[in-house]
Amino acid sequence: MNLSEPVNAQAVAQSVGKYRWTICALLFFATTVNYLDRQVLSLLAPSLSTEFGWSNTDYANIAAAFQFVYAISMLFAGRVVDKIGTKAAYVVAITIWSLGALMHAFSVPMGHAAVAVLGVFGVVAAPSIVGFMISRAVLAVGEAGNFPAAIKATAEYFPKKERSFATGIFNSGANVGAILAPITVPLIAAVWGWQAAFIMIGMLGFIWMSVWLWLYEKPEQQKRLSAGELAYIRSDTVAPVEKTEEASIAAAKKVSWFQLLKYRQTWAFAFGKFMTDGVWWFFLFWLPTYLSAQYGMKGEAIVLPLAVLYSMTMIGSIGGGWFPSYFMARGYAPYDGRMKAMLVIAFFPLVVLLAQPLGAISYWIPVLLIGVGASAHQAWSANIFTTVSDMFPQKSVASVIGIGGMAGGLGGVLLTKLGGWVFDYYKTINDIHTGYMIMFGICALAYLAAWVVMKALVPRHKEITDL
Repeated sequence: MNLSEPVNAQAVAQSVGKYRWTICALLFFATTVNYLDRQVLSLLAPSLSTEFGWSNTDYANIAAAFQFVYAISMLFAGRVVDKIGTKAAYVVAITIWSLGALMHAFSVPMGHAAVAVLGVFGVVAAPSIVGFMISRAVLAVGEAGNFPAAIKATAEYFPKKERSFATGIFNSGANVGAILAPITVPLIAAVWGWQAAFIMIGMLGFIWMSVWLWLYEKPEQQKRLSAGELAYIRSDTVAPVEKTEEASIAAAKKVSWFQLLKYRQTWAFAFGKFMTDGVWWFFLFWLPTYLSAQYGMKGEAIVLPLAVLYSMTMIGSIGGGWFPSYFMARGYAPYDGRMKAMLVIAFFPLVVLLAQPLGAISYWIPVLLIGVGASAHQAWSANIFTTVSDMFPQKSVASVIGIGGMAGGLGGVLLTKLGGWVFDYYKTINDIHTGYMIMFGICALAYLAAWVVMKALVPRHKEITDL
């Protein structure tokens, strides 16, 4: 009987509808908008730094403000998603982050107003820095809701065997956003000014929200979903032996953070995010500045290198989401197959160690090597998110994602602040090359270190059933 189950599941998958992939497409576009809004500042950073006289440390402080608020917000975002549901949570999240994106256009007057207030308390600060930090903070609050909501939607609409692939697809929206941003943002800024870039990109979120409200409902309430597809989605859900009153009360009971922190699975996910999220933040925020500092590239000159680099990361995201199925087809449990895939993926970022030694040949060499590292990150990300839905019940998935997201955000703050300090120090001694060598080394080794600790904490798959 057991031998026939995969065949039957495959037959069911072919015969039922495919509306779940429409939901995946919605998540993909939400993530695209998320990263478009997030990346506008990094692309304008070289010109804004010149206009406002920012140092590397100043820019790092603005970027770190986003990451710190994002980290704290992720913790609460997961709880909000679990409490109010996926549909409403996404509406709240994208409304806040789109308003935050629009606020960037008015950062300078906001900064002057904030500095005037701070001056009453004897605090002196540069208006442009304060204004952009406020805008980044609002953006971060909203953007923190994207991944907890998307992972929860994936857990609702996909069986376990498809979740990492679906996650890889929607997560590739980050790469599309990263590709579209260097193509559109410098052009908009050149024609209409940098403020227009924030306004035009920021409006996209409201367009997406109208489509989301039209197409999304919980699977059990979704009229566009066939009974066969709903059965397929729930095909690997473990049903309780008997639905007693006590079981119903337990299922509805709120799960506290302290309860979740009792599990090694929570700590494994959080540590993996802490070690590796900062790498992606570093690439996202510092690559335009790197190309400017090392190769004198600004504005439209960085469009092609960044487009090529982030096109590579799409392969990593989708391919990484598919990769565990190779091991699952050979008898591995979903979690074990994912960990096997993540070990292989963790070796690819090591090529980033060669970016600086070989960079003197051509700027294309570090671009391509960093592209491999960033692609590996997206493959890693597609899998580490899905380890949560492999082990935790749906009612707590977004909360665990939030805990891990906070850890990842704090890791990003540390790496961004470290980068600002390292680059300013080595710039003063006219050796910025070494500064980037140090930071690339940290990025290259982070994944293997993360995998070792994750595997030590959770050596074998164990689904949590007592929440």
